[in-house]
Amino acid sequence: MRTVDVIDSHTAGEPTRVVVAGFPDLGDGDPATRLRRFRQDFDPWRSAIVCEPRGSDTVVGALLLPPTEPDAVAGVIFFNNVGYLGMCGHGTIGLVRTLQAMGRLVPGAHRLQTPVGTVGVELHADGRVSVDNVESYRHATNVVVDVPGHGRVQGDVAWGGNWFFITGQTPLPLLLRHQRELTAYTHAVGEALRAAGIGGAEGADIDHIEINAPAADGSGVLANFVLCPGLAYDRSPCGTGTSAKMACLAADGKLAEGETWIQQGILGTRFEGRYRRGVRGILPRITGQAHITAKAQLCIDDADPFAWGIDAQDDAQDDASR
Repeated sequence: MRTVDVIDSHTAGEPTRVVVAGFPDLGDGDPATRLRRFRQDFDPWRSAIVCEPRGSDTVVGALLLPPTEPDAVAGVIFFNNVGYLGMCGHGTIGLVRTLQAMGRLVPGAHRLQTPVGTVGVELHADGRVSVDNVESYRHATNVVVDVPGHGRVQGDVAWGGNWFFITGQTPLPLLLRHQRELTAYTHAVGEALRAAGIGGAEGADIDHIEINAPAADGSGVLANFVLCPGLAYDRSPCGTGTSAKMACLAADGKLAEGETWIQQGILGTRFEGRYRRGVRGILPRITGQAHITAKAQLCIDDADPFAWGIDAQDDAQDDASR
């Protein structure tokens, strides 16, 4: 019987599961190096931790690592039901609150290593967390793709720690009761982008699709619906998606340096964003709130037919082989 100690939280409704003990040793190196070992040698642990029956399509895992830089408080690798994330805004906010619950962090400014670079974080006295995300930028603008069943969809391709296609076109108001239809629409957009060979820098896969439209509550802010890899929609306003959106707004001259941007998610929860100018794009700061929901020990019993999780990747491979 193997055991894995985890601490669960949610950030604006989106769950994070931080692995604090029981994971195999990934050896030396920074998070990017250890991520390669994780993917190559220990991928079954990913599905065991975040996939059913212990998790769900929505859970983002965060493997807590010892830092390799002297000024960093910790390192982290983010993962989900189908693979790995370079950066995760809501997950970083959840991780900071988890480190506080573990007695490893006090209010103030800190640095955290991720596979795509070291980011600054700040734990505020009221429990909110700010994340100084990686430099974000717009890669392409006014990209048009033909989406079967929906016609021509136009949007921008942007980097916010993950690759996004961001469009203002939506078939329905951005309300939770429409999540099934919005999921089908954004999935179709993503598939059409791949079929057309449209990607991020160096052909990178655009694995996040974001709709931005006026919030249905009449507040005057923009709401979003973000489809993540694995076909789970982001319950939060999406930290990397907010970063990518602000990069597009800044490129269009619609958001000034230092100005506060309010991004509402599909649940009505909000992130605050602002930015400084970077070399290529912007340096975003995202602020949100997370809450601890559980401290648990996962059990992996080899006699269990689903000991290593019900992996969405296995389902996809089975479909492809039929």
